[in-house]
Amino acid sequence: MTTAICDIGLIGLAVMGQNLVLNMNDHGYKVCVYNRTTSKVDDFMANEARGTAVEGAHSLEELVGKLKRPRRVMMMIKAGDAVDQQIEALLPLLEPGDILIDGGNSNYNDTARRVAYVESKGLLYIGTGVSGGEEGARTGPSIMPGGSAAAWPAVKPILQSIAAKVADGSPCCDWVGEGGAGHFVKMVHNGIEYGDMQLIAESYDLLKNVLGMSNAEMHQVFSEWNTGKLDSYLVEITRDILGYADENGTAVLDLILDTAGQKGTGRWTAISALEFGIPLNLITEAVLARSLSALKAERVEASKQLTYQPPQFAGDRAAFVRDTHDALYASKIMSYTQGYMLMMEAAKEYGWNLNYGGIALMWRGGCIIRSVFLGNIKDAFDNNPDLSNLLFDRYFQQEVADAQEAWRRVIAKAVEFGVPVPAMSSALAFYDGFRHERLPANLIQAQRDYFGAHTYERVDRPRGEFYHTNWTGEGGSMTATTYNA
Repeated sequence: MTTAICDIGLIGLAVMGQNLVLNMNDHGYKVCVYNRTTSKVDDFMANEARGTAVEGAHSLEELVGKLKRPRRVMMMIKAGDAVDQQIEALLPLLEPGDILIDGGNSNYNDTARRVAYVESKGLLYIGTGVSGGEEGARTGPSIMPGGSAAAWPAVKPILQSIAAKVADGSPCCDWVGEGGAGHFVKMVHNGIEYGDMQLIAESYDLLKNVLGMSNAEMHQVFSEWNTGKLDSYLVEITRDILGYADENGTAVLDLILDTAGQKGTGRWTAISALEFGIPLNLITEAVLARSLSALKAERVEASKQLTYQPPQFAGDRAAFVRDTHDALYASKIMSYTQGYMLMMEAAKEYGWNLNYGGIALMWRGGCIIRSVFLGNIKDAFDNNPDLSNLLFDRYFQQEVADAQEAWRRVIAKAVEFGVPVPAMSSALAFYDGFRHERLPANLIQAQRDYFGAHTYERVDRPRGEFYHTNWTGEGGSMTATTYNA
């Protein structure tokens, strides 16, 4: 008979799963591991887990039999149908009160469905985002759990112990909310990650193709940027990438094909923004920029036919570098502003009580978007827990005001030189749209009423009253039955 000696079981021994297991082992937790291809269990036990307290299992029955009650089983497997299949295989082996944990990049809608389903069987379910890549999983990731609230006390000690810690020792892990909240917050994290990466890439492109900087020069620029307001993991690794050469002295960056891949979480973020009606244009442009990069053959042909000769740069090079820094920083503020707007709207829709300062804290360490900047977001919500938009915080208002002129100069120069900056320019477009009391949407609504009798509201009448104009004198008085502002 198998003895229940393990604190948690983990299914899926790809690199992320392996590193999480070793992380748990380092923190004194006894882990039992299983993989569908059982030879991976043997390989892991003979190599990476050799000399640890990790237990191996060659069947789900053996795995479950080695777990203490309530049994905690974490799945680190590919998102989608594989998770549903794994749940179905585990349910007959588990008992009421046992806990399933999905640590993959699952869609939050799937997680919400699975929480309801597993709870209907008398068990508990957690869908948690895990960010930080392979290194984070091993040394301390950012962890964003949500789902069955009753499961949190049973997994909190493990997840918080293995999570990254900020300077005061606070773990980058806390309960997010019910249903799909954990995976929704992770999805928004990934969307912001797409935006940050695109903004940094655009800054690199500007320095390279407006100023003609070498990789070595840009390496120095990003090194300096990483010591100030832009201090972050992504700026840090950009510095390292720009300074890296192979054994022949060739810059590896210059050898990489300019087509960016994506796994879908950025696209999910953009789709969610459209569904909720939130103007997430920066992150959406970052997703679309990757799609454009994938059109390599067409772009090669277009480069021969759609020509433009940019001017020679004749300004102050150091000033343009400073301006690019400020444009990147201001755009970054817009990215997080939009991400928080999306989370706030989802929280209203689903009844989640999200801790927005706590989310910034969870992102402060371990994850891909970790940065000094996130401390300012936490401060904003600490100062005003009811803050409805980051741009209403005095600190961020002043930061954008200070950077605004440089931001505009950089985008103007990008247009002059034909350097595409879709994320950076859309960030400014969002800012300008947000700060305008009156937008030209009145004309759009007039057009809708003209061709479709969709009605409109008036500035000289209370909100909620709708009017229709017979613009041609030939239409009737019938109006459309729906109006969505």
